[in-house]
Amino acid sequence: MTETQRQPVPRNDGGELDTATAFLSFARSCVLKKADGLSDEQLRRVLVASGTTILGLVQHLSEAERLWFGYDLLGSEPDPEADLGMAVPAGRSTEQVLAGYHEAIQASDAAIRSVGDPAALMARPVDGKRLSLRWLLAHATSETARHAGHADILREQIDGVTGR
Repeated sequence: MTETQRQPVPRNDGGELDTATAFLSFARSCVLKKADGLSDEQLRRVLVASGTTILGLVQHLSEAERLWFGYDLLGSEPDPEADLGMAVPAGRSTEQVLAGYHEAIQASDAAIRSVGDPAALMARPVDGKRLSLRWLLAHATSETARHAGHADILREQIDGVTGR
C-alpha cells in the first residue's frame, strides 16, 4: 500500500531543545494530518472496541498538552472541567476540537520557550519526584506519537489513507 501522507522526520540537530521540540511538533502534525479531509461523521466514527475515534484522540491530546505543560511544567491550576477521556460530546463541534488542539499546542510551545532549559525541573512532581523539561518533552512526544499511530490505523480503516 502506498503511503499517501508520508513526510520525512525532522532533521533538526541544532541542540537538545531544538531537536526535542522538532520531534514533538512532527508528532503533533501527524495527528492533525489524520483529520485532514474527513467529515465530522468520519472523525467520530468508532472502528475499534475501545471506542477510540480520530476526533477523540485529538481532544484527548489537547487536554494532555494543557496538563503536561500548563499544570505539570508551569504549575498553573488545573481546569476542573478537564477530561482526559476520548469521548467527544455530540454538542462539541469538530472545529472546536481542532481549534482546541491548536490552542493547546501554542500554549505548550510558549511554556517550553518560557522555561527554555531542558534541565529545568517541572513545577509539579510526577510520582513524588520533580522531573525535568527534558523528561516531559520525551514523554509528550512518545505519547503523541503513540496516538498518531492509533489515528493512522483509524484513518486507513476509514478511507485507506496511510503514512506518517
